[in-house]
Amino acid sequence: MKKILTLLLCLSVMLTACGGSVPGSEKLNVKSEEIQFAQPQPGDTVAEITTDAGVIKVLLFPEIAPKAVNNFIMLAQNGYYNGITFHRAIEDMLIQSGSFDGTAAGGKSIWELEFEDEFSDQLHHYNGALSMANHGQDTNGSQFFFVTSKIGGLSDDALARMTDASWREEVIDAYKQAGGLPSLDWRYTVFGQIYDGLSVAYDISRVKTDENDKPQKDVVIQSISVYTVE
Repeated sequence: MKKILTLLLCLSVMLTACGGSVPGSEKLNVKSEEIQFAQPQPGDTVAEITTDAGVIKVLLFPEIAPKAVNNFIMLAQNGYYNGITFHRAIEDMLIQSGSFDGTAAGGKSIWELEFEDEFSDQLHHYNGALSMANHGQDTNGSQFFFVTSKIGGLSDDALARMTDASWREEVIDAYKQAGGLPSLDWRYTVFGQIYDGLSVAYDISRVKTDENDKPQKDVVIQSISVYTVE
């Protein structure tokens, strides 16, 4: 149900180049005014996701994606995500979690219903982005994914196509520096960005998996805490 479309993933692969970061050195050093690259400030909402592999700290964007953020916070506070595994890990692409039964079909929103997408030109699928998984338009539930493609790995041709398609210059520049999966923009709702622990997400993306991209050894979310920066 919540499986990201194979076609879109193939398109994402086509947009990535062979360059990028060396394993274990993942860190975004992006010079950009785009809000996803800002450090948390007093009043911001952040989440700390503690996993078997380490802690991932995420800046959330409730003013831009209020339903996605509220859903994530409420599920986290209710303990829904505790003990849930990352059921999908694709190196140089993404890691996915949020299914109560560890499959691509499990999970419901806090409202027990699917809810609508919240797209914005302020948020994009740069590396480290936190986004809702879905199985079509307005079908968000509990599953989410992190982008873990190669940092700075978009080809010049891909960036040129974005220019030809009239993408905002600042977004193209941010994608050039950070890398990511622009083919997923306007298809999945971005609602957060890793500001610390990106290397943990990359480590998870590199675990051994089966033919369905499911890790052979469980990587578990132990807990998620959400708080306001003081």
